[in-house]
Amino acid sequence: MATPTNNRKPGVIILGGCGFIGRNLAAYLVEKELVSYIRIVDKVPPQTAWLNKKHQLIFENPIIEFKSANLINPVSCQNAFVADVPIDYVFNCAGETKSGQTDPVYREGIYKLSINCAQHAAKLGVKRFVEISTGNMSSSEKAPHKEDDPTDPWTFIAKHKLQVENDLKNIPGLKYTILRPAIVYGIADKSGLAPRLVVGAVYKHLGEMMKLLWGPSLHMNTVHIIDVARALWHVAIRDDTISQVYNVVDEDDSTQGSISAMVSELFNINHDYWGNTLSTLAKTDMSTVVEEVNDKHMGPWAEACNKDGIENSPLSPYIDQELLYNKHLYLYNGKLLKTGFNYNYPKVTKELLKEILDDYVTMKIFPHSLML
Repeated sequence: MATPTNNRKPGVIILGGCGFIGRNLAAYLVEKELVSYIRIVDKVPPQTAWLNKKHQLIFENPIIEFKSANLINPVSCQNAFVADVPIDYVFNCAGETKSGQTDPVYREGIYKLSINCAQHAAKLGVKRFVEISTGNMSSSEKAPHKEDDPTDPWTFIAKHKLQVENDLKNIPGLKYTILRPAIVYGIADKSGLAPRLVVGAVYKHLGEMMKLLWGPSLHMNTVHIIDVARALWHVAIRDDTISQVYNVVDEDDSTQGSISAMVSELFNINHDYWGNTLSTLAKTDMSTVVEEVNDKHMGPWAEACNKDGIENSPLSPYIDQELLYNKHLYLYNGKLLKTGFNYNYPKVTKELLKEILDDYVTMKIFPHSLML
């Protein structure tokens, strides 16, 4: 483990620091007193980022400075890296994360953004630039995907993240590590397991059985947000992980079946699968099937929110088409474990999912009546 010189605690920049991973990383670093300075860089200000009370207090900590920046813009990006204190580590949690965008949006919002930031980190001479990539680099049902296996990215985001991974090595002087997380869940999740929780709530509201595409054995590997934050710090301060790629995935081998069972239990509903007929149709006309599924969910969700007086919520049951493909997210976790890392949350539990829902209810962005 690296030891900062002169007993000075490190200074860090968290790009995309108001997002799901960024805010939880900031909270972890503050709570564990690991750093002396955190610059949060984001185009979304904390006041409009749907922070819960705990994260609001974290962002008010005197060691945190917020800087607004559009990291796609070269001048704005350059300004984000101008600091009066030494910066030891840069964590790139920024980038376009919304599914269903056009290819040029991802090229700008992932590739151009990440390369811009990595180049400035190299100029600063930081000890480590840690890039958050994605686990959707290949789909295999038979064996967990290892970091050095051949890649065949199956989402637009993964396609551009892979290009970033490949081109970081061309930046002179950049010391970097890449993390490929599985589906990230936990407090402040809006896009990992959150849509499935909201879909479960919709079926509770409708009083119907929740029906899903494909089957229960579809691998949907997961990792808790606190373990992602811990992994980010773990690889940043190690001396021997330069230019390495690590999967970040818990030990549970979560599947659609295991997750759906917990969602069903939380909302006291039944679930089943559409079976061969609709799943076969989905293979030939996925867009129509996905449109029908999302249409079925969106109206009742709005009704449930309205019933509980919720006028605005960042949560949605909408699931984009490319996240509903019959693709297995099945990742090998041994490489990171061999560095001495362990998981505080080795498996998804119903209690951990309920924590997420309880936080939503407290924030008044989820109908409390559906939790009764």
